[in-house]
Amino acid sequence: MIDFLLNGQPRRCEASPDTSVLELLRDALGQTGTKEGCASGDCGACTVAIGEPDADGKTRYHAANACITPAHQLQGRALVTVEGLARGETLHPAQAAMVEHHGSQCGFCTPGIVMSLFTLHEDQRQAPAPLTPERLEAALGGNLCRCTGYRPIRDAALAMGDYPEARPEWLDLAVDAAAPTQEAAPEAAFVQPTTLAALIAERRAHPEAPIVAGGTDLWLEVTQRLARFPRVVDVTRVAELTALKEATLADGRVGWWIGGAVTYARLEPLLAEHYPAFAHLLHRLGSAQVRNRGTLGGNIANASPIGDTPPVLLALGARLWLAGPGDDQEIAERELPLDDFFLDYKQTALNQDREGEVIRAIFLPRAEAGRHLRVWKLSKRREDDISAVLGAFAWRIDDGVLRDVRLAFGGMAAIPKRAKAAEAALEGQAPSEAAFAAARAALAEDFQPMSDVRGSADYRRLSAANLLERLRLVVTAGDQDPTSTSAREVVLDAYAH
Repeated sequence: MIDFLLNGQPRRCEASPDTSVLELLRDALGQTGTKEGCASGDCGACTVAIGEPDADGKTRYHAANACITPAHQLQGRALVTVEGLARGETLHPAQAAMVEHHGSQCGFCTPGIVMSLFTLHEDQRQAPAPLTPERLEAALGGNLCRCTGYRPIRDAALAMGDYPEARPEWLDLAVDAAAPTQEAAPEAAFVQPTTLAALIAERRAHPEAPIVAGGTDLWLEVTQRLARFPRVVDVTRVAELTALKEATLADGRVGWWIGGAVTYARLEPLLAEHYPAFAHLLHRLGSAQVRNRGTLGGNIANASPIGDTPPVLLALGARLWLAGPGDDQEIAERELPLDDFFLDYKQTALNQDREGEVIRAIFLPRAEAGRHLRVWKLSKRREDDISAVLGAFAWRIDDGVLRDVRLAFGGMAAIPKRAKAAEAALEGQAPSEAAFAAARAALAEDFQPMSDVRGSADYRRLSAANLLERLRLVVTAGDQDPTSTSAREVVLDAYAH
């Protein structure tokens, strides 16, 4: 049973554990304004707004893809769809601006675009700031207009502030963060533990049940492969997995423990301050809808060889905190370097010692003075696309030579992997053409990439070598700002994208 607010009205619905928000809306509730396009979170036609309580108890709305969001995650939340925006004949500013600026073409994708503009309007209302092209691009990056109507859509977005808002009072209704969740459940259920102890108890009893956080990967099994999950364990309400706090390891390293269920959107401000190159990658990783739901822990546990964040975390020396069922109903916990987590294709250290382990948290070290990070992703589309090759490079210069060199790649092996032979070729060397030539040659010892639809083995080998050459140009130019674009990098960007 799911209890939530739909456009301000309390709803109580029954649904199977593998029901999506889109299915609930269209099939069970008859709300057909939300459209199904790709059923994979790529097109944005199904965009809705989900309201959750913030730290102050106020309701904050974020855009989400209804097609891959589990319906049971609406428990105790507020859901806004395109049907709920207007008040009688008075349109919401997002709707009015789209009408006046002719932003709707065929109309199929328009509801999703309007909902993305609605969440942008809410953000502007709560934290007024100039609507820059970058901010607008980030808000609409997950919405396709198949009729190429982006110019009037952009004009509509920029004009939203010119229209009065007849704001429904229910938009500000507080949602109950303590709404009861399904911790004790029958065999077929969507289980929502709120503590680590309850999660581990569930894992002990049902280690076969899939774990879901954002659903941005797992729910594709339902929409694309028509899988059925009789029991699902949701970790988005587990307090320990949603924590983000500073910490100091036993070896003295200072950083942050990032809970396995912390979303990219929540992590982004921290990365923007300390690792701008990592923060920039998040906008290449997925749309706002994906970043609002997807989690760092999920990207790691998925163990995809083309996952975007693992190479960066490998380059930064991240660690994992794992938790699972122990003896006598206890919780068994352990730490290990991320280097030791990925074993083979889709095989990880999870459940190697005990069945039912989960990623409790990821340790991200604080950036040290003089240490640099660069991240480059090669894909067929610039945004919202899967990597063909991704390179993440961390280093420092000490007395004119390279130190603490860590080079990690995605798309080059069956797992995200460091290029240790190439690292050894650069460690302790001046950043010369000869040193980087040796590193490029050493890549043959590190990787034997495969060919697939995203790129041939030859393409991947050449691309990885070219990324090392790009790194050489950056290091020797003395341009260490990952947000800047030198003349050399403009040329390189043309090849990278």
